[in-house]
Amino acid sequence: MDDHLKRPIMLDRSGGFQIGGSVISSPKGPNQTLSCDHGYMEYFIPWTPRTTSLVMWHSSSTQVWQNRWDGGEGYKDMFLRRNYPVYLWDGPRVGRANWSCKPINYVPRYQDQQNFRSWNFGPSYMKWWPGVQFPTNDQHAWQQATSARYEEFDTVENVQLQSDAAAVAADSGKLGHSIVYLTNSAAGLRAMMATAKSNSSNIRGIVTYESIGYVFPDNIGIKPGRGGFGPFVVPLEDFKKLAHVAAIQFVWGDHRAESFPYVQQSRRVAQLINSYGGNAEVLMLGDDAGLKGSTHIAFADMDNSKVAGLLDRFLEENDLDGCVGEEWSSR
Repeated sequence: MDDHLKRPIMLDRSGGFQIGGSVISSPKGPNQTLSCDHGYMEYFIPWTPRTTSLVMWHSSSTQVWQNRWDGGEGYKDMFLRRNYPVYLWDGPRVGRANWSCKPINYVPRYQDQQNFRSWNFGPSYMKWWPGVQFPTNDQHAWQQATSARYEEFDTVENVQLQSDAAAVAADSGKLGHSIVYLTNSAAGLRAMMATAKSNSSNIRGIVTYESIGYVFPDNIGIKPGRGGFGPFVVPLEDFKKLAHVAAIQFVWGDHRAESFPYVQQSRRVAQLINSYGGNAEVLMLGDDAGLKGSTHIAFADMDNSKVAGLLDRFLEENDLDGCVGEEWSSR
């Protein structure tokens, strides 16, 4: 994989745009309006692009896609070097799309310690898992990690809002006609919901790194959850859209037992997708791929080049690595 680090990044263009959302009128007068609840997409298009666009969908901030924990190269540049168009997505109300159509009351939640546990760095704050793929002696790296986080709004309303905007973006063709969502944590649920809502065939794959929350069909007796982590229940015909994409992969790092509820949900959803003719799998980075010490955000880990190699294989095996125009090979 080291050869990718030596290959220059050559871009045809880069930029960004807002998409989806609403325009609301002020109660003081219809001539005062606010454009709000849209998403924001930043894009980077290589000089000789592949046909598949990688849409990197965070559940903390775009920073997790831009850098490794120690500031080294992240997925964004890794896959630009491989000539994949890369899109960084901020859903409605977060990051660069934070103009909300409804009042938002920010209250500090003092969650640095919770971040440590949620990102599976160790069993408790500053007690690292042995061999964890994080620079544990670098206090600056930890401070950078926990500081680079947006407010998430993990509510039912926000899941619907973000997946609505993402479905509009996917169907618009502005991301190309072969999209693979790369997602982390609660973004995995949102990408599944966006796929269920999409009216096009542009979404070709989903890779979820430790998805917290899943989508189920309405014919198996699952009751919707009341919170933003699901389960979410959709009509069967909408769920079947997950079986129409080329491939879906649910990825888990170390220290996630089979009894962990979301691991169990990922296995059940994969089984359901496959029962309708789909192509879904669960990948345990430790047991299945031999990668030890992976965190909740494996693509930012110190061995993220190895994690990226698994994504290379996924894209190749599912014919999602084709090129536009000039022939280009990753070998």
